[in-house]
Amino acid sequence: MENFVYYSPTEFIFGKGTQKETGKALKRYGAKRVMIVYGSDRIEREGLMKEITDSLDQEGLEYVKFGGIKPNPTADSVYAGIEKARAEGIDFLLAVGGGSPIDAAKAMALGINYEGDFWDFYEGHKEPQNTVPVGVVLTIPAAGSEGSGNSVITNEKTHQKISVRYPMHLRPRFAIMNPELTMSLPWNQTANGIVDMMAHIFERYFSNTEGTQLVDAYSEAILRDIMDQALSLRLNPENYDARADVMWAGTLAHNGLCGVGKVEDWASHRMEHEISAFYDVAHGAGLAVIIPAWMKFCAPLNPDKLWRFAINVMSVDPAGKTTEEIINEGIAELKHFYHDLDMTTNLRELCGCEPDINKMVESLHRNMGDTLGAYVPLSMDDCKKIYEMALEG
Repeated sequence: MENFVYYSPTEFIFGKGTQKETGKALKRYGAKRVMIVYGSDRIEREGLMKEITDSLDQEGLEYVKFGGIKPNPTADSVYAGIEKARAEGIDFLLAVGGGSPIDAAKAMALGINYEGDFWDFYEGHKEPQNTVPVGVVLTIPAAGSEGSGNSVITNEKTHQKISVRYPMHLRPRFAIMNPELTMSLPWNQTANGIVDMMAHIFERYFSNTEGTQLVDAYSEAILRDIMDQALSLRLNPENYDARADVMWAGTLAHNGLCGVGKVEDWASHRMEHEISAFYDVAHGAGLAVIIPAWMKFCAPLNPDKLWRFAINVMSVDPAGKTTEEIINEGIAELKHFYHDLDMTTNLRELCGCEPDINKMVESLHRNMGDTLGAYVPLSMDDCKKIYEMALEG
């Protein structure tokens, strides 16, 4: 196991009716004038916004609203949010929704007190110094951004989708998590979230670091539970206990616990960012296409963790089988699971056209350099082969 520093100051307020505690949480962390950052009008239509603003009114907090954050949040929306927050004298950001409004709020938090362009942080030109605090009311379990210091923003003008990781600055002060708020989600959003949270564990699980038995064991347990509860939700979307498990698993998948002491990979995420940047597909949907292709490419080069994954997570019986057969069966079972969620594993089908693989590889090279990943370090030619393998589904 590698040396590590784990910093996780977020207060998690979990359970039924907890959205009504938003005002108290904000006041406890010193908020005076809040900007509520959110996406769809579902927040307003289903009454959640009123419950939140009522709780702010009860605590005497001032607030303004900033809605319309879209999936794969864009730099333009961040610029607009920064401008409004400055004009309104905002001292606290409250993200309501899933990963998109949370990531957008974090980007605004970087930029409000910064005199330059917030995009400087995403291109690695600057380190944050004076960020605005962020709180969360989670409605979509997926990105795990409610418990992480990460943010992903798409710059539509340059076709770049770039992530940052600033745990000392961007971890939310608190996250309110009521599984009931996820019951009205369309199935495709639930399914995309399940794929995304599993991928957050994969990026940490598939590591060459030795001596990580404990971290690997609980990572495998979380993966198995996500899959079990996902199939339960497929049959009964209003199963509260399954919703609760999935919501908490999404947080555990991305709050850093599954990666402590390990060299992480992240190749699949960065390859997917190019797909969603160019073809505006859901992040989870893109991951369902890339991950099996990445596994298939890596199998002959580094079979160790893929063999363990097949047996311990996908329940492949190893008796009488070669390592190659075990791994291939594990990948096939993962694809079957994705298909059971109504997800495609075919890149062409996902994009709805013949994807321009050369264009994606060129952009990947511009954003990430010559190599990608750690479990199997990938050249740009390797990445091109994985994209091509994903065309097969």
